[in-house]
Amino acid sequence: MSSVSESNSQDSGGTGLRIALGAVVGLFALFGIVYGVDYALTKGDVPRGTTVGGVDIGGMSPGEAQSVLERELGGKVDEPVTVTGGDRESTFVPAAAGLSIDFAETVAQIGTEPLNPFLRLEGLIGSGQEADIVSGVDDAALAPELERVQAELTAEPADGAVALVDGRVDVLDPVNGQQIDAAQLRERVTSDWLDPAGIEVDADITPPAIDSDVVRAAAEGDAAAAVAGPLTVRGRDDVNGVIDPARMGEVVTFVPVDGTLQTEINAEAAQGILAETLSETEAQKQNARISFAGGSRQITPSVDGVKLDWETTMEGFPERVLATGDEREWEATYEDDPATFTTEMAQTATFDEVVGEFTTSGYSAASGVNISRVANVVQGAIVAPGDVFSLNGYTGPRGAAQGYVESGIIINGRAGEAVGGGISQFATTLYNAAYFAGMEDVAHTAHSYYISRYPAGREATVFEGAIDLQFRNNSQYPVRIETAVGGGNVTVRLTGVKTVSVESVNGGRWAPTQPREQTVTGDDCIPSGGIPGFTTSDTRIIRDLAGNEISRETQTTRYDPQPIVRCA
Repeated sequence: MSSVSESNSQDSGGTGLRIALGAVVGLFALFGIVYGVDYALTKGDVPRGTTVGGVDIGGMSPGEAQSVLERELGGKVDEPVTVTGGDRESTFVPAAAGLSIDFAETVAQIGTEPLNPFLRLEGLIGSGQEADIVSGVDDAALAPELERVQAELTAEPADGAVALVDGRVDVLDPVNGQQIDAAQLRERVTSDWLDPAGIEVDADITPPAIDSDVVRAAAEGDAAAAVAGPLTVRGRDDVNGVIDPARMGEVVTFVPVDGTLQTEINAEAAQGILAETLSETEAQKQNARISFAGGSRQITPSVDGVKLDWETTMEGFPERVLATGDEREWEATYEDDPATFTTEMAQTATFDEVVGEFTTSGYSAASGVNISRVANVVQGAIVAPGDVFSLNGYTGPRGAAQGYVESGIIINGRAGEAVGGGISQFATTLYNAAYFAGMEDVAHTAHSYYISRYPAGREATVFEGAIDLQFRNNSQYPVRIETAVGGGNVTVRLTGVKTVSVESVNGGRWAPTQPREQTVTGDDCIPSGGIPGFTTSDTRIIRDLAGNEISRETQTTRYDPQPIVRCA
């Protein structure tokens, strides 16, 4: 019985194997038939699932595929294309960029259905592929468009920043920069511009020097400390100087230095804010004044002052800005400010000697009015030892309300008129009187072009609110300014105690420049024949009364040519 069973089992196993083999052979045969039929039907066609610019041409003949592409994509050259790189975008119009589609070559490069059955199967069941186009390229049109697109996709990194605004900490977040590879951009633009998904190029990211960590450290550190509360300086008479957090931005700034934000504290600005209120706690010194009304000496007594000792008051100020609690409040320090020309000095002062004198001549009637007016204002002014005399500061405004009239001035390098014109002649005369008195030149400005009635390289102009004449009395005695105007002359002399003699040595003229012609319209035009420009120098030699040289100083002056003005 057992032998019969074994025989039946072997027959059954062999039969199963034969059936399985037959099935496999049948499948291969069926696959071969299907493949053969498919090959016969699709031979020479575009591979299944192929798209170009989103247009499905899979399974079409090359000719049909070309026709479909020409119909569907012919107008795409006039539609904008988006290019994305990193977090930036740009667009271009293919036609304007010199791009076109070579439809025949595009289809030819795609090719036809492959012989490989597995690739055919992939075309049947896969999702297909977007084929690159073959572009016609006009390089002359493409190059500038690529440069523009690259520029729009390129960005320099922006550093983060911290600022104090209205008592709060304002943070400007850093921004990465990026660079685009020109070769890659060209390759992708010319091959992918029809891709419905757009063009994407790689961006090389450039981080900023001041990054988020640096910004956060400054914002949460020094910036937060600076606006934590007011800074208070206690002055006299219950008057305080206060820097509120709202104004701390005028004092504290954060400057990028070597990848960090450096805290910079402007003590000078802080002093200015504190002085807005603390200045009223100072007592201004008053030098003695002398007048000779009625021929007798009248003395206004001197008054000593008290002023803030800012150097001591501001010691350790940077540390206080970033401190907390009691360290943000401290006492002001004051110092005596004695008068430099006392009542006693005024009582014994003499003005019997001329220490410096100068006269200029020649001026118009209108200028004479202004010169007389300013001379009368300055007449009798006394400059104490160490004090600075300012012509603008002493006279104040010089307008029509003060009795000044229109006269000639130099404006924009040519002749014009304005109220107060001619005062520069008085300034030149005063400058030379102070020059020969040996006074220290604090501020003076030469005319833009040479005026022949003045000594070359030794003259001065003034303009209210902008250009001043200033000199310091560097002698140990007070000087008195005396003026005289009349007969076409203006004279200024400084009287006091003569201690020095002064010599002026002119260095000649060189580097001449010729005037240019210009045409001026308008009723205010003043014609001019022009004057050449040149460069000159003046050397002042100061000696004591025994003839020993004390100092020697040379200054160089360049005069522009006065233009030839034609009035249109």
